[in-house]
Amino acid sequence: MDGMRLDGRTAVVTGAAGAIGAAIAADLAALGAKVVVADVDLPGAAKVAATLPDAEALPVDLASPVVVAEFAGAVGRADILVHNAGVSIVQPFVESDPAGWDLMWQVNLRGPMLLTKLLLPGMLERGWGRLVFISSDGARAGSGGEGAYAATKAGLFGLAKTLAREAARAHVTANVVCPGPTDTPMLRRVSEAEPGLVDKIARGIPLRRLGAPADVAGLVAYLCTERAAYITGQTLSVSGGVTMH
Repeated sequence: MDGMRLDGRTAVVTGAAGAIGAAIAADLAALGAKVVVADVDLPGAAKVAATLPDAEALPVDLASPVVVAEFAGAVGRADILVHNAGVSIVQPFVESDPAGWDLMWQVNLRGPMLLTKLLLPGMLERGWGRLVFISSDGARAGSGGEGAYAATKAGLFGLAKTLAREAARAHVTANVVCPGPTDTPMLRRVSEAEPGLVDKIARGIPLRRLGAPADVAGLVAYLCTERAAYITGQTLSVSGGVTMH
């Protein structure tokens, strides 16, 4: 199919040692991109990179502006930037610790802003680029226990829409993908404390199943191709119908 290959493109995926990030990295690599597998967990990133045909693992701590700058310098050229990394602390808002807010703000919003600011100029100069921000349906529709998390992830909506307007003439698109309930090791760990939680969540989804990392990765990969060149400034949910807009 014309316009679906990414040969010659370099893609950076943050949080790529995790389930969704690894799936995104794999799909981009399958389309021909060279993938920079970025994560604060370097051994985990290296394991993912080792499974891909043309990839390298690099460490990045999005909470540190100095490290973000060093990472951007090590990457050099990036045609595709997928902001997948995130930190979530689940607790009722009135019980939450502002120190936790700071960490989520640094990783979920400030980090993507800083990294984009460093890598976007190259895309603008070359006249092509793809920015994809992984947010959350919790940010789009609200989610109990995720007030501060949702606030930081919601900030990506405004950032992406602004970048979509500012970068359009250089053929750089910016979009947001919002996963809904997704079957990841993190969800499974949470469910250990509440037996039956996964089944309960699945029953509330119109498609009657949790999402898989591949469900999210498929949409992200498409948005990075030439076939999606006319899609920008959009927020798209991958939620099995939980949220409909």
